[in-house]
Amino acid sequence: MTLVEMGIPTVRSRPPSLDGRPDTPLLVDRFGRTARDLRVSITEKCTLRCTYCMPEEGLPPIPQHELLTVDEIVRLVGLAVEELGVREVRFTGGEPLVRRDLERIIEGCHTRVPDTPLAMTTNGVGLVHRVHGLARAGLSRVNVSLDTVDRADFARLTRRDRLNSVLAGIKAARAAGLAPVKVNAVLMRETLSGAADLLRWCLDEGCELRFIEEMPLDADHEWARANMVTAAQLLDVLGARFTLTEVGRPDPAAPAERWLVDGGPATVGVIATVTRKFCDTCDRTRLTADGMLRSCLFSDEEFDVRAALRAGATDDEIATIWRGAMWNKWAGHGIDADNFVPPERTMGAIGG
Repeated sequence: MTLVEMGIPTVRSRPPSLDGRPDTPLLVDRFGRTARDLRVSITEKCTLRCTYCMPEEGLPPIPQHELLTVDEIVRLVGLAVEELGVREVRFTGGEPLVRRDLERIIEGCHTRVPDTPLAMTTNGVGLVHRVHGLARAGLSRVNVSLDTVDRADFARLTRRDRLNSVLAGIKAARAAGLAPVKVNAVLMRETLSGAADLLRWCLDEGCELRFIEEMPLDADHEWARANMVTAAQLLDVLGARFTLTEVGRPDPAAPAERWLVDGGPATVGVIATVTRKFCDTCDRTRLTADGMLRSCLFSDEEFDVRAALRAGATDDEIATIWRGAMWNKWAGHGIDADNFVPPERTMGAIGG
């Protein structure tokens, strides 16, 4: 099975066009958006095999020499913050905890940009053993992926019986002072009936729960809009047990719409990427684990900054590539369009 078949596209090495771009250091695009949120994938490997993300056998390994190194990640994060206007950085995977040098990555970035929040999206497996070291290194907060608190459902969905490890990791993150601890749950038909139980657990544990509509980024290519659970369906299920009061999206660039639960102050969020898309306010820019710049989760237009770094490019030259990549960002993913084509990379190969 080839890398392309598994969702890793051919590298696009042509330089991005800067035609018509205003003279600004920020990561602006043609539609008036400015990217200030950087997602950095640091591995394609994962300890779970969630059906909406990974094939059962996992993704083909990226050769070690093709992964961005600690120094390269620190340099790119520093450049993004100091020169390009990025205000928040989140490390993703695959599963970031798979990298043994994760603490060095966090510490290096925190030393370089000490005033910038550094977050991590993790499945929580094994987090209990490393969370205090990550907090000392400079990690600000974590988002933990957890779709259900039912052990059997968890094992079926992730193909691994590791629920207890995830729950322990969440509790440890709170104890380590990583606040707020956010829980991300992908809406699936198999777990919809347990959505209220998951919300109850998060309320009791002091976590912020956000449900996410399933997106066409699965490695098995089985996603179909007709089969997905919508935000409206979720709210009906939660509304049978809780009183929900809509408060909207206080930050226009935030992906989650929020509802007060039983009058608050606790809230539950819904990221309705498919049925209530928010492309017009998107503020994200992405680096893949193998050093490709992506302007959008759903676009396979990539620019190879790893090659530029290793060829001796200056920070100004890297910044120019980055600005050009974001200037050419498209208007939106177009999932509703008849001619929509999912990206070649899957979620696991892009980074959440």
